[in-house]
Amino acid sequence: MAEVLGMFTVQQTIGNVLCCKCGISMQPNAAHMCAKCLRSEVDITEDLQKHVVIVHCPECDGYLQPPRSWIKAQLESKELLTFCIKKLKNLNKVKLVNAEFIWTEPHSKRIKIRLKVQKEVLNGAVLEQSYIVEYVVQDQMCDSCSKVQVNPDQWVAAVQLRQHVSHRRTFFYLEQLIIKHDAANRAIKIQQLDQGIDFFFGHRSHALKFVDFVSRVVLVRTRNAKQLASHDHKSNIVNYKYTFSVEISPVCREDLICLPPKVAASLGNIGPLVICTKVSNSIALLDPFTLRHCFLDADQYWRASFKPLLSSRQLVEYVVLDVDVVSEEVNIGGSKYVLADIQVARVSDFGKNDTIFSVRTHLGHLLDAGDYALGYDLYRANSNDFELEKYKGLVLPEVILIKKSYEEKRQKKRGKPRSWKLKSLIMEVDNSGKGRDQEQKMNSEYEHFLRDLEENPDLRFNISLYRDKEYQQSETTSVADGEDVPSIPLEELLADIDLNDIDVEEDDIRE
Repeated sequence: MAEVLGMFTVQQTIGNVLCCKCGISMQPNAAHMCAKCLRSEVDITEDLQKHVVIVHCPECDGYLQPPRSWIKAQLESKELLTFCIKKLKNLNKVKLVNAEFIWTEPHSKRIKIRLKVQKEVLNGAVLEQSYIVEYVVQDQMCDSCSKVQVNPDQWVAAVQLRQHVSHRRTFFYLEQLIIKHDAANRAIKIQQLDQGIDFFFGHRSHALKFVDFVSRVVLVRTRNAKQLASHDHKSNIVNYKYTFSVEISPVCREDLICLPPKVAASLGNIGPLVICTKVSNSIALLDPFTLRHCFLDADQYWRASFKPLLSSRQLVEYVVLDVDVVSEEVNIGGSKYVLADIQVARVSDFGKNDTIFSVRTHLGHLLDAGDYALGYDLYRANSNDFELEKYKGLVLPEVILIKKSYEEKRQKKRGKPRSWKLKSLIMEVDNSGKGRDQEQKMNSEYEHFLRDLEENPDLRFNISLYRDKEYQQSETTSVADGEDVPSIPLEELLADIDLNDIDVEEDDIRE
């Protein structure tokens, strides 16, 4: 105000005083001493712990939280920092300002943390001081790991995942979901079988938690049983072994289904021929001729379960000759569909006959004349489905198209590596009765799964894909080679971080 009126103002300054011990000039405080003299007189970290012993399990990277619980934490993680700070006694006497790790050799069995604390000292003056706490790591196996070391087959609960189909596409997808959510971190052993996967756990609660996770991501029904393992008559202690049988629905994405009459009637007389477009803890069904859709949850499906009429292994490749769009674009569950009348011919018939099929499809927004598509050949299919026989007078279409095919364009990229990769579970593989044909079949199904991830963004939305460090783009690669072939953009890929690589980089920086 005074400046606005043009009046003279006196600048307010803070005067300096001399330290009562060393005599240097300083800003006044309640103790009348400089920071150096104050630290020499008072040590606020005197009653705080400087050395602590923590127990670490080398098998599962867990740390003992007395009396019996174990906390899993990686080196220099937030979880480990919180665990170490909680181990300190009398820390409530000071105010914690900051905490950070100090690098130590991984094999030194030492963890060092620098803490910065504040405390009110002489006459209300606040002193801030840093000090280092050293944690001595003692290795000791937890109960679960010690049982495994003594007897690897000493499990308490087993979860048996089964799906009665001729392929493993569902298990490939489920494996990626388990890895992303770390759902099998408590598993003692994982064993891969011909029609499923077995997970073994050291506690019944861990198995129940895993079953609950699986039921939230795929359509399942569960049965359980228990068997007496041991009984101590003196102390009346009884030990059981629990088994959870988890059956996954045989309906998979892209399967052709003939709905039972009662199910079709309960869904508003949809179909009866429908396509499965999505599978999670419910099934999404689509009528490719009318674009009517519906969803079935676990209770609805298992109340009147059904099997697919034809599966993705029976898809036939067609070439599109003509396309006539008959409806506008419709958005169903985040996916776009357009009805169209299309003329197609089997690729295998080229040079043999002139058979042409006129079909109605939901892929009018994707297909143009000259494109290739995969579909089910009902003209030559020999179906013995009981549900189909219940519909008297039903005229089956000759062809039902499922998706666009990029096989011809992929031929140009055959043998070239991908810029991304997937992680996999560490499993024991049961090779009994398997030959080279089974191994080739497994590799072929895995390759089809990778192609599905590239073609379908919705399918890869819930899984983690990682950049391949060994991938190097060839100088001779032509841009036209991969034209119009679906691929995964780089922004969707995660960096595959390896702690060993980080240690090497830090060593290079120090040198």
